[in-house]
Amino acid sequence: MIRLHHVSQSRSFRILWLLEELGLDYDLRHWDFFDKSMRSPEFLALSPAGRVPALEIDGRVLFESGAITQYLCETRPHIGLAPSVGDAGRAQFLEWVHFAETMGSLLANLTQHHIVLRDPSMRSETVMRLEAKRLEKCLGVIEKTVTGQPFLLASGFSAADVAVSYGIVIGQRFVDLDKFPATRAYFDRLSARPAFKTACAKEGPASIYHETFYPLPVAQ
Repeated sequence: MIRLHHVSQSRSFRILWLLEELGLDYDLRHWDFFDKSMRSPEFLALSPAGRVPALEIDGRVLFESGAITQYLCETRPHIGLAPSVGDAGRAQFLEWVHFAETMGSLLANLTQHHIVLRDPSMRSETVMRLEAKRLEKCLGVIEKTVTGQPFLLASGFSAADVAVSYGIVIGQRFVDLDKFPATRAYFDRLSARPAFKTACAKEGPASIYHETFYPLPVAQ
């Protein structure tokens, strides 16, 4: 039995999409980002930081996106979504999977200041501007890589694309993606994949981001 603990629009979307790419059967349990249910003893027993994803699989529970991505690819190697240990592209694959967490931390900070901190007096315009600029730099790295090749790895589509693309899915709500035409075309290729569309259909209604774009505060 595989069970994914998931919040719509969160990092757990990456694992939802990856499960679809792998063609695995799984149960999907939805949680709410705002109702404090992820602070319950039940959920903390699955994910001690009270975050998603948490994945029950093979008699264990995993709760870090990067670790889950590696585990799924390494325990189902016949599907071919990651280079094997010793392959030329392995180091680059691992770098991208963990780069996804760098982007995730920037998105978390932007989300905190634009959405979670509802009292404007608690928000930092400095943090919002700095994190948006850092996210732009990350998107620039993707832009450079996918200019001239369709996916992050020269060998083709992999779980690294699944991991990193969440930074584009949510990042475009904070950064103008029109600045990165190759990245937009890359994301169009990814979002056209049947597994991506199925994951979107299963994800559920928007629970965190209700605006298409969150502009930076106007400088006084």
